[in-house]
Amino acid sequence: MELAAVAAIAERLGRVAPVGVRVNPNINAATHPYISTGLHGHKFGVPRERAVAMLRQAAAHRWLQPVGIAAHIGSQITDLDPFAEAVQFLVTLADEMGREGIRLDYIDAGGGLGIDYQDSVPAAADWVRTVGPLVAAAGYGLVVEPGRSIVGRAGALLTRVVYTKAQGDKQFIIADAGMSDLIRPTLYQAHHPIAPVLERPGAPVVVDLVGPICESSDFLARERALPPLEPGDLLAVLHAGAYGYAMSSNYNGHLRPAEVLVEGDTFRVIRRRQTYDDLLAGTWPGVGGPGCSQQDLVRAAK
Repeated sequence: MELAAVAAIAERLGRVAPVGVRVNPNINAATHPYISTGLHGHKFGVPRERAVAMLRQAAAHRWLQPVGIAAHIGSQITDLDPFAEAVQFLVTLADEMGREGIRLDYIDAGGGLGIDYQDSVPAAADWVRTVGPLVAAAGYGLVVEPGRSIVGRAGALLTRVVYTKAQGDKQFIIADAGMSDLIRPTLYQAHHPIAPVLERPGAPVVVDLVGPICESSDFLARERALPPLEPGDLLAVLHAGAYGYAMSSNYNGHLRPAEVLVEGDTFRVIRRRQTYDDLLAGTWPGVGGPGCSQQDLVRAAK
């Protein structure tokens, strides 16, 4: 359906559209199931047989030109072997299409290289050195998508301790940021390094760092050894650059924070802090309440 949609747009514009096909190679990247995308049970890409059919269809179409194939097998991958397996799969497929007269220009190795949240992971250069020779030897151009491994380390979430709380044997640090600001620990059980901006002296204490949202899943870290903390202390939740703000929400009416770009010893606000006026902007008086008509609901939906 998507290929047909591209073809229709290309015909309407009178321009041949270069297209690539994302192939699902059925490779297990051994990552969290929510961010694994390379198995046939996942919604991403198409199986090999369908990819072949789509490339043939594109080659025969007046307004389409097949130029590449791609695979993306998951995120936060810390082993290079699945990448090499996926790229070899793509090279073999591209060679097969070439023997049919459908010569592709490039192979897209996708992304998904992990960053060092907790364990050591390969560098992006090692990743390229692993997949690059396989593609170059076959005579194709190489595309890689290392965005996460670059921008992940570039971002930090700053949060302030509001309260500390002992609950039986548990020690809680309650902060003003939580799952609505950085959902990865809740959603993926992701481990983000956490450091006090100013560290107090004393032995580390094992705590749960939790937020202000009314959910037991609202946490930034569980069973984490942190230095002694008091209300007012600032914490930096590191490696939040890849999917921090982009996955944030207004859940429970919580406002999104500001984004600040730091360059050397200077900084500037690049996204202002959200206000309650922002949160309520665009609402329709009476929608969902007394006197709400069907016309009000239709108008709000539009």
